[in-house]
Amino acid sequence: MVRRTPAGVTVTFAGSGDAFGSGGRLQACIHLQPPRPQAPVLLDCGATSLPALRRCGLDPGAIAAVFVSHLHGDHFGGLPFLILDAQFAGRTAPLAVAGPPGTGQRLAEAMECLFPGSSRVRRRFAVEVTELHPGGSATTAGVRAQAFRASHPSGAPALILRLTLGGRIIAYTGDTAWTHAIAGAAAGADLLIAEAYYWDKAVPHHLRHADLASRRGELTARRTVLTHMSADMLGRQQQACCETAHDGLVLQL
Repeated sequence: MVRRTPAGVTVTFAGSGDAFGSGGRLQACIHLQPPRPQAPVLLDCGATSLPALRRCGLDPGAIAAVFVSHLHGDHFGGLPFLILDAQFAGRTAPLAVAGPPGTGQRLAEAMECLFPGSSRVRRRFAVEVTELHPGGSATTAGVRAQAFRASHPSGAPALILRLTLGGRIIAYTGDTAWTHAIAGAAAGADLLIAEAYYWDKAVPHHLRHADLASRRGELTARRTVLTHMSADMLGRQQQACCETAHDGLVLQL
């Protein structure tokens, strides 16, 4: 008798906001729980991620890996706090971090800026950094990550990510202007999580709702959820072409 591996992923938008707290929302932090006993992972870890996770009743110490789309503070600025919290909590399991080229150096610099000396402290757990290049892939904490080039200057190549875990595929735009790489990353995915910063106002290096609505035919993901919305977009989300996220939203895939 062949025993089937359970499939499915629980997606929790612990933080669904932009960099500036529009609508009182917390910064990007998306918690992905594949079937247990596989450990959960995060998509992005903005500066407000620890309180975001705790508000949702999620244990930061259980997270096995963080996948970072780009190196702006509202997407990776929570990592120093996550690491130090784990240190004080007595964590021993490794924490994997996968992000763009330069992630290791930028993480060390952020830790030194916020907590001088913290990047050099000997911990009881390893922080294992994998740097993903556009067009490349890696398997981290049992999750296969494929990286596509985004259009969003951040001091390092920004990434659109496609993750395979729990028998599901999740694509994530991070922050980016429209690029056909979005359609490639989302092809056949179970879920596309897409930035929709403004309704139709052109803002350099960011997606608008208008960009996504006009290209719905190119996006073949089974489900699309919009996130990272400004006050302008939040005021019009009832008119959106797709579902919209909010802090605490839980999806079962």
